[in-house]
Amino acid sequence: MIKELEGAISDEKIRQLLNSLHDAANSQNEKIMSELGPLFQEAQNDRELAWDKIEQRLDDKYISVEPATGVFCYLLARAISARRIVEFGTSFAISTIYLGMAVRDNGGGLVIGTEMVDKKAKQARENIMKAGLSEFVDIRVGNALETLREIQGPVDFFLNDGFVRKLLPVFKMVAPHIRLGGVVITDKVDESNRVYHEYLKYIRDPRNGFQSVLLGLDKGTEGMEFSVKVAESSMTVVSDRL
Repeated sequence: MIKELEGAISDEKIRQLLNSLHDAANSQNEKIMSELGPLFQEAQNDRELAWDKIEQRLDDKYISVEPATGVFCYLLARAISARRIVEFGTSFAISTIYLGMAVRDNGGGLVIGTEMVDKKAKQARENIMKAGLSEFVDIRVGNALETLREIQGPVDFFLNDGFVRKLLPVFKMVAPHIRLGGVVITDKVDESNRVYHEYLKYIRDPRNGFQSVLLGLDKGTEGMEFSVKVAESSMTVVSDRL
């Protein structure tokens, strides 16, 4: 039993499912680093070819949030009574389950997730169904710059957790829909890695309507960027494809 889930997640069926999914994700982590470690090193220099290779090799990988991050997102969504949540990077829906559970427990609403890989989206929907959360989740398949173009209603919570090089254009597109007081979580941010530089520079600039800080929930060098929308800005919708 994962200790972070005890006490925070009261739904026994979902807690058991999350334990199983986190175990499956953890079993892949060592393999991912052995296969892709050199490519991640190349990608620190923002080499386009390296990112192409990395993304292609993650088509069957979980690359999910850690339990502590999932619990934090669940509790934060409960604290702000989030009813409409957007997620960039659904993968096999581990994070989506935390978010869907929060929406359900807040009295209802919708989590809009997006996933590029058809097979992962299919498995994500099955995991959501096992959790009993299908009525609270809409998983869209395809490029996030297309699937998240139409978002009806104000967004309370945005989990920006997809491929690193797309974080900024997806954020720019979703940000105008985020309500004042709405939050953005960006997981596994490494400030020393230059590929995050433009994203962090933008979201930390108060002229763009957000106040932001890096939180350290895990033991490594990576942290979680926690941002709150405090003002409207002149951000425009991004129309280019990646």
